[in-house]
Amino acid sequence: MRVGRIVEVEAFPQARRPAWKLRVDFGAEIGVRRSSAQITNYAASELQDRLVVGVVNFPPKQIGPVRSECLVLGTYTADGTVLLLNPEPDARPGDRVG
Repeated sequence: MRVGRIVEVEAFPQARRPAWKLRVDFGAEIGVRRSSAQITNYAASELQDRLVVGVVNFPPKQIGPVRSECLVLGTYTADGTVLLLNPEPDARPGDRVG
């Protein structure tokens, strides 16, 4: 797991369930990875430039027209809402989570 910064958020109207297409910067060692994320309780403006925690060593998965290369992590509330895991503000893209 690594710290990443969301650098691009796009609508994903082709998704079966509402989702965003994300590009997440995980620092110089890993680079920018794409992901599809069902986190539509967040507006695109809330996601842009946000620090997140992501799994970067899963194999890529094809999700419709998107090749998802990482998994952005969050928790589920009782009603199924996703709450993103937030690193501390001083964390940097690429930092290991341990």
